[in-house]
Amino acid sequence: MVLHDGRGDEARVDDQRRRLRPAADVAGAGTGRGGDGDVARFRFRADDGAEYDRVVRIDLSELEPHINGPFTPDLATPLSRFKEAVRSQQWPERLSAGLIGSCTNSSYEDMTRVESLLQEAADAGLRPAADFYVTPGSEQIRATLERDGTLRTLEGAGAVVLSNACGPCIGQWRRQDGVAKGTVNAILTSYNRNFRGRNDGNPETMNFLASPEIVTAMAFAGSTTFNPVTDALKTPDGRDFRFSPPRGLEAPPSPFEPGLDSLGVVAQEPDPAADIAISPSSDRLALLEPFAPFPDADLAGLRVLVKVTGKCTTDTISAAGPWLKYKGHLPNISTNTLNTAVNAETGEVNAAYDLDGSRHTIPELGARWRARGQDWLVVAEHNYGEGSAREHAALQPRYLGARLVLTKSFARIHETNLKKQGVVPLTFADEADYDKISAGDEVSTLGLLQMLRDGGKGHVHLKVNKPDGTELLIPTRHAISKDQAAFILAGSALNLLSKRV
Repeated sequence: MVLHDGRGDEARVDDQRRRLRPAADVAGAGTGRGGDGDVARFRFRADDGAEYDRVVRIDLSELEPHINGPFTPDLATPLSRFKEAVRSQQWPERLSAGLIGSCTNSSYEDMTRVESLLQEAADAGLRPAADFYVTPGSEQIRATLERDGTLRTLEGAGAVVLSNACGPCIGQWRRQDGVAKGTVNAILTSYNRNFRGRNDGNPETMNFLASPEIVTAMAFAGSTTFNPVTDALKTPDGRDFRFSPPRGLEAPPSPFEPGLDSLGVVAQEPDPAADIAISPSSDRLALLEPFAPFPDADLAGLRVLVKVTGKCTTDTISAAGPWLKYKGHLPNISTNTLNTAVNAETGEVNAAYDLDGSRHTIPELGARWRARGQDWLVVAEHNYGEGSAREHAALQPRYLGARLVLTKSFARIHETNLKKQGVVPLTFADEADYDKISAGDEVSTLGLLQMLRDGGKGHVHLKVNKPDGTELLIPTRHAISKDQAAFILAGSALNLLSKRV
């Protein structure tokens, strides 16, 4: 839990506080806040005398804008030092595109502040030097911005307004600028995640994260070394132009416009007798078969499918972009499982080795083991499952035969999703034990079944048998609650809920 409080927090409106939630999720935490009576609907206040593991004090008057990335949202560089970082790290100096909006940074205030920058630049005769895209965060925002003339200002100043959908943030972006896959290039976005290959499917696209205002100003320069706080642009008539501090409205002067909010009602009441017919030749839809319940014994004879090193996000486990069309077909989308994970023992991407030494992609080996009834586990490092709350990142390994994931630590939401799909998430009690376990090792659990039957109470050890006959005992930790233990015993949360209907 991250609690943010103080005079600086009290000065912010709810929409500004809301943006701390995705950042806390990336850090593996939930977030609470000190509420003020004028704005907050729900108040989360610290207990009197509460103690904290760590207290971080930030003077907002001294805080400068930061740019984060590439390839991870937790690599932050102050704007004043970003030019130096670009050159020392040999990141691209040319900015190929700027993208703002989507769910996290597309409030009415965001867009009207951006509007003030665009209007000021347009009045000086400037146009964006990089492709500039705007994604409204909802139909309500889009319709209100259209009514109030903001969209007209954005488009008139050179922005391309996209559909109010996830869009480029989740990989639904077909680039029109000729940047081919494999070409190193830099983009700047106000999205909340920037993992490799996430936006356009190009693993060489470096996505740097910044506020909508910083993205907008830097798009006019078309350069990653431009500092909109200190640097000037040249107008067509040769004058120096500097952006003024952006101005915006926290809320529209009249109520939000609902826009196209109608829904098409297909049936008034659900019909349990309705026949759900799916073509057997469909590659986009397939019926979801229930997962098998937990056996009446501890897990035995599991094999380590792959030992992963480095960052392993939900994008790593279940890529988005062109794969989204298979979300209704679990067998098909499972063919991308862990397909950008790095093998800790070989350094290869998307490579795993069967017991006979044959090389396969990670999903190929998972499917191969599933076909012969070999259950398996994944071993990984810190914050496994960081990123979007992507249910398929838990569904896919489960479908392919994963029964357990063993890591140094988990991202909170993904850990919960694994439990909902009947996969047991465990962490090393001693992180040094990560170095003692390898791909292909045989693993059995000790105390797992009893812990689950006791509603999450108890400890679990892993017995690891190495190919040379060596046997190890690895203590683990877990955060399985009574309800989650019931999910795992039933095979999945859906299995359990279906019995109650």
